[in-house]
Amino acid sequence: MKSMVPNSPWILIVLFCAAVNVLPALAQETAPAAQPAKPAQQITDIKIGYLRAYAPQLALSILDIPPPDEGIAGAKLGISDNNTTGSFMKQKYELDIAEIKPDADAVAAFNELAAKGDKYILIDLSTPQILSIVDLARDKGILLFNIGNPDDSLREADCRPNLFHIAPTRSMLADALAQYLIWKQWPRWVLIYGSHPGDQLFADALRRSATRFGGNILAEQEFKDTGTARRTDTGVVQIQQQIPVFTQNLPDHDVMLVADESEVFGTYIPYRTWLPRVVAGTAGLMASSWHPASEQWGGAQLQSRFDKSAGRHMLSKDMNAWTAVRSVGEAATRTNSGDQQKISDYLHSDKFEVAAFKGQKLTFRPWNLQLRQPIFLGDAKSVVSTSPQEGYLHQYSELDTLGVDQPETKCVFRK
Repeated sequence: MKSMVPNSPWILIVLFCAAVNVLPALAQETAPAAQPAKPAQQITDIKIGYLRAYAPQLALSILDIPPPDEGIAGAKLGISDNNTTGSFMKQKYELDIAEIKPDADAVAAFNELAAKGDKYILIDLSTPQILSIVDLARDKGILLFNIGNPDDSLREADCRPNLFHIAPTRSMLADALAQYLIWKQWPRWVLIYGSHPGDQLFADALRRSATRFGGNILAEQEFKDTGTARRTDTGVVQIQQQIPVFTQNLPDHDVMLVADESEVFGTYIPYRTWLPRVVAGTAGLMASSWHPASEQWGGAQLQSRFDKSAGRHMLSKDMNAWTAVRSVGEAATRTNSGDQQKISDYLHSDKFEVAAFKGQKLTFRPWNLQLRQPIFLGDAKSVVSTSPQEGYLHQYSELDTLGVDQPETKCVFRK
């Protein structure tokens, strides 16, 4: 009898083909059903406005004339940095810019930005202009970021819950300077101040700092602005004769403090005083939120990127604008949301912090929404020191030794 085992190659081919046809059917019965493709995640647009009062300015030195894009260049770099992170978070940042004259009504320009959908607006405006729009902004659910106005009143009696302050106050700048002068054991001061409102306010801040930290203002003298042309009416020889005479009758002192925000006389004071003394304030050794020569804490990297994008050095207002834009970006990243209410809640919370190349994380003071930050002390060439100075302690943050602390504040947020 012949064997039943199929030895014919034709039989093997038939069995193989049968298996090939059966296996896919079995696989379809056991494999899970194919899942529909997920829809692509939508991009969240986050629109940031920039509203400033601007006119070309004069200065006693042509080196001090502000560049036309001061502040704006910093905001643009912040937008670029936000978009770097936003590309991973499906967030896209855009900047809208509006400009008005220094004495113009700010309401119309603000409304134009609001109509474009800007829920976060950087403002570089006078105090009256800010007060004219801040409540309108609150009603529209818009957060404002003050990047240029140092008035303490905006953080105190006129504070608002939708008005964040990146620019330091005059009291913060004066305290930063006073801490250093006392640390150097130069406590005897004389004060020269200008006749314009900003000069008077900074002089008041210096007086407050003297009382607070143990400085002794031995004498004061006002330099009145007579309205003459700042360049053509004052030659170098004339200045060299006038300034020593102007300071001749002041008592012996360690430091001459200058309060000249209006740029009328301050630049002429260093190296021309009757006594060979240190000059500080708005001339000589100056306090600021940023310094173009800062290289510590990664500052060199930021300076390099800014120089490539703007073609010039980074100034304080540029840094303030960059920090404001990055604050919005940081809140949007941490909440993984473009929702204005979520971002606002995060900015107001104790979870918020932003890195700004100043050696530590920066936060907002909950009682008046002023950004806590170190203050640079420097001259035209270099950073001399950074305040708060060593030894000035605080129960919560040493940064709160600069400016109005919570027990001193007059801020009560209006509902």
